[in-house]
Amino acid sequence: MDWYPDHEEDLLLRNAAKFSTGFAPAVAGCRWFRDPARNDIQDELPGWPEGPVYSLRTTGDRVARRTGRAFLVGIPVIANIIANIGGAAGSPFGDAPLRGKPEEPENEVQDFPVMWAAPGTLARTVPWQLDPARRPAGYATDLVLTSRRLLFLGTRSGTLDKADVLAEYPRDTIAGARQMTYSEVEADVRLTFADQSWVRLFTGNPDSAQRLSQLLAGTVRTVPESELSSGQRDRLTRFLADLPTNAQPPLLTRLTSGIVMVEVRVPSKAARDVHETHSILMGPSGEAAKPQPGDL
Repeated sequence: MDWYPDHEEDLLLRNAAKFSTGFAPAVAGCRWFRDPARNDIQDELPGWPEGPVYSLRTTGDRVARRTGRAFLVGIPVIANIIANIGGAAGSPFGDAPLRGKPEEPENEVQDFPVMWAAPGTLARTVPWQLDPARRPAGYATDLVLTSRRLLFLGTRSGTLDKADVLAEYPRDTIAGARQMTYSEVEADVRLTFADQSWVRLFTGNPDSAQRLSQLLAGTVRTVPESELSSGQRDRLTRFLADLPTNAQPPLLTRLTSGIVMVEVRVPSKAARDVHETHSILMGPSGEAAKPQPGDL
């Protein structure tokens, strides 16, 4: 692995993260950086390179974009029909991106801030590399949550270099996170700091957004591999051996009933920056288990 937590610090979650992108027609493909008066502040952020300037899309822009999306989405739809003729449902091409209902039209339909920060607040200190429009080609960013802090890491594809630690924040400076379902594959999350500034991030997977929210709220508890029984460790080893080599480290969660859920994110072949979740539930000896009431 290209980054390790400190001694006596538990790794709770590591997941791809970048600034989100607007999904509603008027803000599709756009993102803004705002203060509480909705002023654009990207030129005020220290050390940030110049980035694109967006404007709300006109009706003509929206029609052209919908046409383009029809081609992109239409190919998998046709392929799904072909794949399902005479066979079971499902497709190697994946489903079209999903969206929920707007929770905050002022921030998701009429505007799309990915940073909401008054002067001097913590959201203004997040790394500029989270912006896909600013970072170099082949550079990716991860969010890491540990028992002590939240970090943003930067990595370069095709190398074995150590990850860059771009920023880190003590846990007590993080107020929480909220999954924002009106987004591509429902994988956006709003990360809020204790000073009430926030950033909106795309995590690549709805489970990742939900799990980050649960971990910061304390509603689920992760466990280190050392707490597993020998049977559970053997089952975990077999499970990981069947996954692709680019799978992320497993996340182990002890549910309310005591059974252990193992979740592993794997980059999707169907879409860039999207991840699939592979998971199993284990009983005390590593046997397959079923969730009990209140577990999920």
